[in-house]
Amino acid sequence: MKYSILIILTSVLAAGDIKISCEEHLLSLYPKNTDIRMNILKLDKQVKKKVENQVKQKFYRDKLYYWTITEEDSTMVYAFLDNVIGKSMPITFLVILNINGDIINANVIKYREAYGGEVDNRRWLQQFVNRDNNSSYQIGGDINGISGATISAKSMSKGIQKISVLFPLIRSQLK
Repeated sequence: MKYSILIILTSVLAAGDIKISCEEHLLSLYPKNTDIRMNILKLDKQVKKKVENQVKQKFYRDKLYYWTITEEDSTMVYAFLDNVIGKSMPITFLVILNINGDIINANVIKYREAYGGEVDNRRWLQQFVNRDNNSSYQIGGDINGISGATISAKSMSKGIQKISVLFPLIRSQLK
């Protein structure tokens, strides 16, 4: 019983840290007069399957956390939080898209493994900026690989692509 409570408490605290990290990142990018609101998107089974088949990577859960960033009642951007599996542990990342679905920022929120953390490198993540659902995300082609982080780089690239492919399919559902 004690261990169950400890595991639940640890999960709640870790989730809180991730939410705080996301919101701190968003606040660092957007002026104080913007409204940043967190939402939950339950993924439709058919849409989820379509995206997973196209990208060749599964969603970590049946829901995504996302933030809408608005200024003077106009939505400027959407930020999506997702997880992908690196070599053996999840990598939690945030992708920010403008209202047209173009990526304007990608950030690793939590990297949990001893090796491969280079996917958190700002210069490497910058390769995803201005890409959209029609862009190529091929490691070694349009996206540079990372020596020593091959699995994490491929997984992150597919994860970011997954969000960009999902966006046009769910845009009308977003708050």
